[in-house]
Amino acid sequence: MITASSCATAMDYDLATQKQSGGDTTVPATHAGAFSLNSANMSSRRKGDFLIGNDFFEDPWVIAPATTDLRDGLGPLFNVSACQSCHFNDGRGHAPANASDDADSLLIRLSRPARNAEEQALLNKPEVANLGDPVYGGQLQDRAIPGVSPEARIEVSYSEETVSFADGFKVSLRRPQWRLRNWAYGDPADDLTLSLRVAPPVIGLGLLEAIPQADIEALADPQDSNHDGVSGRPNRVWDVEQKAQTLGRFGWKAGQPTVKQQTAGAFNGDMGLTSSLFTADHCTDAQSACKKAPNGADENGIEIRDDILDFVAFYGRNLAVPARRNIEDSVVQTGHRLFREAGCNACHNESFVTAKLGKDHIEQSEQTIFPYTDMLLHDMGPDLADLKLNGSPAPADEVVEHDATATEWRTPPLWGVGLSQVVNAQATYLHDGRARTLLEAVLWHGGEAQQSRDKVLAFKADDRDALVKFLESL
Repeated sequence: MITASSCATAMDYDLATQKQSGGDTTVPATHAGAFSLNSANMSSRRKGDFLIGNDFFEDPWVIAPATTDLRDGLGPLFNVSACQSCHFNDGRGHAPANASDDADSLLIRLSRPARNAEEQALLNKPEVANLGDPVYGGQLQDRAIPGVSPEARIEVSYSEETVSFADGFKVSLRRPQWRLRNWAYGDPADDLTLSLRVAPPVIGLGLLEAIPQADIEALADPQDSNHDGVSGRPNRVWDVEQKAQTLGRFGWKAGQPTVKQQTAGAFNGDMGLTSSLFTADHCTDAQSACKKAPNGADENGIEIRDDILDFVAFYGRNLAVPARRNIEDSVVQTGHRLFREAGCNACHNESFVTAKLGKDHIEQSEQTIFPYTDMLLHDMGPDLADLKLNGSPAPADEVVEHDATATEWRTPPLWGVGLSQVVNAQATYLHDGRARTLLEAVLWHGGEAQQSRDKVLAFKADDRDALVKFLESL
């Protein structure tokens, strides 16, 4: 039974119910370790599995052969040696600060359009996410084990540009200029598309996995039939275990269907580790030293045992969402009202109820949650589009990951966003980490979100502060 004081407005009443963002899994934490806690409703018996998963998430993998054969096989090409390297404290990563800074928690996916009917037929297969570069594959790895050359170096510089509110208040946004230097295996394809991805936080993944598919699809409006300017659509991706096409849920383009496949994909692409889901290293025929390098494969020909992959997926599935803060504050409540009036919740859908699940996913079963995402793809406009090699936006209709195009991004969940820089002081926002503050992130919104951004630009000082306070309460 929900109760509310007689003087509360309907809007206040709605916000008051949202303190437990992750339902019964929610943890009351506001410190730097707030994203690293297990689901609050987890039994003591299952906490042991969580801790084992935590060990394999945090500790680095090493080059094979090694005495630690449970965690060897790093590379030959890789981006980082541990999950924690990107997801610092299980939180959000950051963009490099300047051209001399390493891309420690950012990677680049590579794709290109079909050049002929044969390639288009290949791209149309549901199990094919995209056409990677013939030499560099589908993901750029900027590190390698000894004897193998890293593929290229990622560099960025920024230029500042000013955005003005209606009352004359100005905000400076930094626009990134990305460059790839020192291509080690020759020139990449000249029609290559770069998709930059900063590591997102990994809280609440099991809850997002538990949202009924029909409830997500019910929010889709691909033809914008209601004429509100917002036309979200699901990504259709390949489930490796089920060998079937299904709804994409995870990653910046919703390119993975499950926590387990997202985990296995990150092990494979980011660390060069094979598993029963992804059995091959990222070595193309042009990378002979990579193909000849030693690996950590066991008698089954893979580097991550199934039980270890399951422990890490269990860990990711049960990283809890922190409780909301300050939702009784009238300024936060005003910010919530303004968030809705600007239409932000057209994509950042506030609530879902998870499905009834069995004992293996009991923590996530039948929970009322407030993730602030619709899990759908939205066109965010050319400023946030994937890039061609010359830095220009890729065409809006160019497919880069299953059904997702160069300008489409999955609405990221906002739960926990207010603690991002508490968990990781270097954390930045948006897919490529260009936004240094939450307000900057709002002001980069374009495409389907342009109308909401324009309404925010009409806000006066008190309303701007209220909107930011509301976002900080998430």
